[in-house]
Amino acid sequence: MCLAIPGKIESIIGSDADVLNKKGRVNFGGIFKEVSLSFVPQAKVGDYVIVHVGFALSVVDQAEALKVFDYLKQMEELEELK
Repeated sequence: MCLAIPGKIESIIGSDADVLNKKGRVNFGGIFKEVSLSFVPQAKVGDYVIVHVGFALSVVDQAEALKVFDYLKQMEELEELK
């Protein structure tokens, strides 16, 4: 199954002037992936974003993101990210 999951932005590559190429290094519970931030140009380091197929779609609050991580760990679904 393919679903959008939350991740924490650890660093940002690119500039605000070049929104289409702005990327972030996102932490998904210890698994790091490079993600496009072109849909969420307001996102900053430390924010949690919902990611689907390599694109951050929206910014979410930390409590909600951590709750989803807990559910994914209980279901043993985080391994699929590797």
